[in-house]
Amino acid sequence: MRRRTRLALAALLVVPSGCGLTSGSPMTDDVEPGTIGRGRPLAGAHLTVTSKEFTEQLILGAIMGIAFQAAGADVLDRTGIQGSIGSREAVRKGDADAQFEYTGTGWITYLGNSGPIPDPRKQWEAVRDADLRNGLTWLAPSRLDNTYALAMNQADFGKYRTKTLSEVAALSKRDPGAVTLCVEGEFANRADGLPGMEKAYGMSVPARNVTQMDTGIIYTQVAKGSCTYGEVFTTDGRIKSMNLVVMADDKNFFPNYNATPVVNTKVLRKWPAIADVIEPVTRKLDNTVARTLNAKVDVDGEDPHQVALDWMKQEGFVK
Repeated sequence: MRRRTRLALAALLVVPSGCGLTSGSPMTDDVEPGTIGRGRPLAGAHLTVTSKEFTEQLILGAIMGIAFQAAGADVLDRTGIQGSIGSREAVRKGDADAQFEYTGTGWITYLGNSGPIPDPRKQWEAVRDADLRNGLTWLAPSRLDNTYALAMNQADFGKYRTKTLSEVAALSKRDPGAVTLCVEGEFANRADGLPGMEKAYGMSVPARNVTQMDTGIIYTQVAKGSCTYGEVFTTDGRIKSMNLVVMADDKNFFPNYNATPVVNTKVLRKWPAIADVIEPVTRKLDNTVARTLNAKVDVDGEDPHQVALDWMKQEGFVK
C-alpha cells in the first residue's frame, strides 16, 4: 500500500529503452472550476497524472487529475502503477507529469537516508531541496500523514493488553510465541519497516512468526486473529470499521509520510499554475479526510475515482 515499493515488480512497469508507459486513458470528468481553476489557467496543457496502486493513491491521483481538468487541462490517467519506483520514475523521466508522493518515502526509499527527520516540516524541506537535482519539485505538503503502525483485534488486545510498540517488544521477549505478524513483503525488508522497527525497539521476531501477504488480506487476517499483530496504515478506513487497536509508536520510529504533490520540474516551469491549482486541495487533506475516503472504497466498495469526484464537488473545489 501507500508509498510501498515492490522493487522487482516496479522495475518491470516502466518500459525500458525510452518507450515510456504503455497504459492510460483520458480523464473525462465533466467538471467546471469551483474554488479552484478559475480562469482555466491550464487550458492547452496536456498532463499525465500517475499514482501507485493502493486505494489512497488511486483517490489522490483522481483528485489531482480532476483538479487539473477543472483548470482547463486535458488529463491522461496513468494511476495505479504497482509499487513506488514505477510511478516516481514515470514523473522523473517525463512519462508522467505529476503524482502525490509521501515525504518519508522520498527521504528514505528514494534518497537513501537511513533515518527520518522527526519534524514533518523539516522532513518535507529536506526532501524538496534534495530532489530538485533529480528534476522533481515537491509542492506544499498536506497534513495527511499515512505512516506505518501495528494493530490487533479486540480479542487479542483483551488477552495481551499491549498499547505501545515497546510493550509489544516486551511481550516478544517474555512470550516469543505470542507475537505473530502479518506484513507486506516490502515492510518485511525496508529499513523504515520491520527490520528498523525491531532494531529501534530491541525486538526480535522469529522468521517463522512473520507471514507476508498482500495489504488488503492483512486487515482481515488480523480481524480474524490469524496473526496477533498486523501492519496497517494510519489513514486506512478499515481500522475503524474492523474495530482494531493500533499500537502507539512511543519511540517515534516510523517516519512522517505527508502526502505531497510532486511535479516534473520542467513541466512546472512550463505550467506554473499547477502549484496554485492543487495547493488549496492539498491544504484540505488530513488523516480524517483520508480515512473517510479510503473507507468508502475499502469498506463500502465504491469506485476510487467516483469517491474523489464526489469529495471535490462536496468541498466546492469543482462543479
